Amino acid sequence: MNSEQPTPTIAHVHTRPTSPALLQVASASNPASVAGAIAGTIRDRGFCELQAIGAGAINQTVKAIAIARGYMAPAGIDLVCVPAFIDIKINSEERTAIKFLVEPRR
Repeated sequence: MNSEQPTPTIAHVHTRPTSPALLQVASASNPASVAGAIAGTIRDRGFCELQAIGAGAINQTVKAIAIARGYMAPAGIDLVCVPAFIDIKINSEERTAIKFLVEPRR
């Protein structure tokens, strides 16, 4: 007879991704902070998606992407951006946003 205790098994393990799937950028967002989030998400997932509504938010997003390119360049990673329009609902109201897909150039 073996006196060792059986190893307990975990039925459900909940894991959280280390970075969000979608970064929402506002006009008040700090571009350097967003750039850091972009770089971290790309390192974790290999790509990053950002969403912005309005001219100010789009401006901050574009600045953040430019800064993130500078963050990733020393590692030999050249980032590219593909923008697209998307329709979203906010408080039962249709809005048009711009989604930015940022990924390394292949």
